[in-house]
Parts: sequence; C-alpha cells; structure tokens
Amino acid sequence: MSRQEYSLVLPAFTIGANAYDKVGQMTRHFGHKAVIIGGKTALSKAKPSLLKACEANGITVTDVLWYGGDATFEHADALIAQDAVKEADFVFAVGGGRAIDTCKVVADKSDKPLFAFPTVASNCAPTTSLGVIYKPDKSLAGYYFTPQPPVHTFINTAIIADSPYQLFWAGIGDAMSKECEALYSSRKADVFHTIYLGQALAKVCQGPLLKYGEQALKDFKSQTLSPALQECILDIIVSTGLVSNCMTAPDESYYYNSTVAHLFYNSATAVNHVAEKHLHGEIVSFGVLVLMTFAGMLEERAQLAEFYKKVGFPTTLADIDATEADIDTIVDRAPSIMEYKRMGDDITPELFRKAIVETDAFGKSLK
Repeated sequence: MSRQEYSLVLPAFTIGANAYDKVGQMTRHFGHKAVIIGGKTALSKAKPSLLKACEANGITVTDVLWYGGDATFEHADALIAQDAVKEADFVFAVGGGRAIDTCKVVADKSDKPLFAFPTVASNCAPTTSLGVIYKPDKSLAGYYFTPQPPVHTFINTAIIADSPYQLFWAGIGDAMSKECEALYSSRKADVFHTIYLGQALAKVCQGPLLKYGEQALKDFKSQTLSPALQECILDIIVSTGLVSNCMTAPDESYYYNSTVAHLFYNSATAVNHVAEKHLHGEIVSFGVLVLMTFAGMLEERAQLAEFYKKVGFPTTLADIDATEADIDTIVDRAPSIMEYKRMGDDITPELFRKAIVETDAFGKSLK
C-alpha cells in the first residue's frame, strides 16, 4: 500500500434505545430495498422494531433470511444465490459477530452496501472491515478483508441489554485484548499517520472496561441502561472497531490488529471441547494473559488478573476445559495461523508453549 495514496474508511454509528429511527436518514442515498439477514434469536428480538422503522422510512424489505448458523463461505454463497439478495439495494446484517461477518462476505461479493444492526455487544465485528470465517467443522478458515466497514452501525441499547448475559461478559473479555495486542503488535512498526492513530485509539480501550466493567455487568443483569453499560457497549463495538480499521491495511500489506491473544484463541479452535464449550471472548481473555506472559508484562498481568477474579474471566487452562495434553494441539496448530506468521522471528512453537505453560502456572497460583 502506498503511504502517499490510500483510503481509510472509519465506522459511523448511532446508539440508543431508538437507534433504528435513523435508518432512513443513513440509507437514503443507497436505494430503497433492503434484505435483512441475521441469526434466529437476533431476528426475533430486532425484526419488529426494524420492520417498523423500514416501513416508516419507505424501505422495502425483499426478505428476512437466516444467515445459516455460522460464519462460513458455504453459508455466504448460499445467501448470495437468493433472489432476495440479488434484488436488494443494500444488506442489513442483524445479530452477533458471526452473522455480521457472514453478511460482510455476502455484501462484498454482491457489491452491495452493508449496514450493521448488532443485537449483542460481544465483539467489534459490527464496525470493522474484517470478517472471521470458519470451516464447517468450526475450526478457523481464515480472515476475509473488505474495502471498508459497514456504512453505518445501529446500536440499539435496549435490544443489546436483552441479549444473553454471557455474550456481553465475553464481549468485555474480547475487547480487553485490543489495547495490548495493537500496541505490542505495532511496537516495531515503521509508523505513519494511520498507525499513530490506531495506537492512540488503542490506549483508550482497556481503561473504560476496568473502570466500568464490573458495574456494567451488574446493570446488564438488571437491564438498566446506565452510563456504565453504554460506555462498555461503545468500547466493545466502536472503540475496538476503530483500532481494527486503523491497524489493518485493506490490501493486507500490514496487520497490527491482533497477535498472541488471538493466536491462542485461533489455535484453540482446533481443540473441539474447548471451542464448543467456551465463547470467543472468554478464550481470548485467557489469551491476553498469555500475551502478557509472552511479552514479559508481568506487572500488568497481575493487575489484570485482579479484575479477572472480580468478573470471572479464566486464569487457568482448566477454566476453559483445556488440559496440559491439549497444549500440544494448540501449539501444533499455531504456525498455520495468520497472527503467528505475522510475528516472524519473534515467535517459535517453543516460546508459545512456554508462555501458555507459565500463564497456567500463574493462574493456578492465584487460586
């Protein structure tokens, strides 16, 4: 990518219990026909309000489609073949990260604008140009890069507060990785404007979670739309998404968006009983401790572990149902993962194994 000539498209959003009221204003230059694609539970929660907003703003809905249940290329291709998708002017992606990432592939391959309607606050997928795609067996297939994030993201806080508690809890765990991963990954970078911007934004990702996270989880349980809850929702969906878009080149010439924490998660998807029982952000939160061990950030690791104990994030392999025997599977898978390849000479299987083992020992000492 030329540093003299390039494009950076950053996400835009509307937040609030009445966020869908703005759908006409934000889509008016893109046509009048939408196909709505999402998860079954997500659609049951969001469809009534979204359909009402579409009707009020003169938007015709060609159909409401289930995304398939997982973010796979197979599901995306099946959706692209639907007449409702072909006839639509733009795509409305409704749900969590996997539904929205599937829609990124659908919209990009169909050459249609994408608008995101997250129904959970579990990751930054609603505001990023990156899609995480899986194989039918649930293991990682790879990343799908689009030229820009969704045109606009509508964050309905009332719908999000009515989502499963565990998804929000895991969302905080996933967002916890952004600051340390972005800063560590880019520490040797030949920095220019966009990377400077990404580094600066990364530094405001962890603080709000530590400050508001415990209270936000309590408020989430009571469905109280408090300032603490809104701060954490914005952190999970928007702040981390801004960093992701700055730290990921559209042509993949650089990638400072994730490193050891997501390397641990992506490698752990090869262990079926871990990937099936535990949420993305939950496993990533343990990966954050692995990164801090790997990077020698032991004081920061100890401070973070105090927060982990308060909110119940994993601090040992046993907390995610992984055993010492599973370490071999995780380490063996690592060299095929993009984060590993991007680290070059900074990592070896032995160093990765050592960090996992030492992190587990640290977590056991806390118990």
